[in-house]
Amino acid sequence: MLAPMEDVTDIGFRLLCRQMGAAMVYSEFVSSDALIRLVNKSLDKLRICPQERPVAIQIYGKDTGAMREAAQIVIEHAHPDVLDINFGCPVKKVAGKGAGAGLLQNIPQMLDITRAVVGAIPNTPVTVKTRLGWNEEQKVIVELAEQLQDCGIKALTIHGRTRAQMYTGEADWTLIGEVKRNPRMHIPIIGNGDITTPERAKECFDRYGVDGIMVGRATFGRPWIFREIRDYLDYGKLTEEYSIDWKLDILKQQIIASIKHAQDLQTGKDKGRSPEYRGILHVRRHLAASPIFKGIPNFRETRIRMLRAETSKELFQILNEIRKLI
Repeated sequence: MLAPMEDVTDIGFRLLCRQMGAAMVYSEFVSSDALIRLVNKSLDKLRICPQERPVAIQIYGKDTGAMREAAQIVIEHAHPDVLDINFGCPVKKVAGKGAGAGLLQNIPQMLDITRAVVGAIPNTPVTVKTRLGWNEEQKVIVELAEQLQDCGIKALTIHGRTRAQMYTGEADWTLIGEVKRNPRMHIPIIGNGDITTPERAKECFDRYGVDGIMVGRATFGRPWIFREIRDYLDYGKLTEEYSIDWKLDILKQQIIASIKHAQDLQTGKDKGRSPEYRGILHVRRHLAASPIFKGIPNFRETRIRMLRAETSKELFQILNEIRKLI
């Protein structure tokens, strides 16, 4: 599954990852407070196209009433296949204000929110994504998983880090495996954290017995990782060598999708940068992280030009130059 990531998993990237073999995709997280105020930017995140289903919309917040109302707004506007609650975001502007992973310090409130959301949308499966705990001394996930299940959620995703770890260090999957082996757990358990290769994906399925895996940062500049993982899970190897030319074409497809997404959100009141530039700006992190550029000799100058390009014509010309370097 494609993990929910702010400013990453917009509709264009989700669709591309589905085409590459992701079994399910998740939206960027959406603020419950913004949704109940009907803020346009948040409502834009609820856009779904039929080709990307099954798709989950993820919401976050710390107030029970706001989360209940936001869940109903999501169902009314988007009709997602799943509504996911974010109890895992570690960033200060979210967790520091008591939402996301911040609720790991207020378990009763977390459970109250979960029960309220489940009760508000009885015809849509509700799932939760969270972490092992607040810090090394407070890894509560084994007990918490049972409590969340009792609230009526249909699946649980666990990121194998604490909030204190943020995104540093290695993800610890041992407690994810312990949750899965708990005989009192009967809902699917999805593992998340450091799935960077097809081999690691298979190892996590085999060693920890999870029902699913969620891939996050490893998709940056590499949406084809889902195809590689599927090959390895199904056949124990990659069924074909995906050429650099093919991968460059996928990145070009991603750039086009990002620009289209920016154009779709453009209104007559928009000012400043063009949709084309905003689409390119949005995709730069993927270009910067893509592994296909590693090892190209004397690439530094080309890389700088690629990350400074402001039009698709200029960017595609640079990508064509790169084909000749490989």
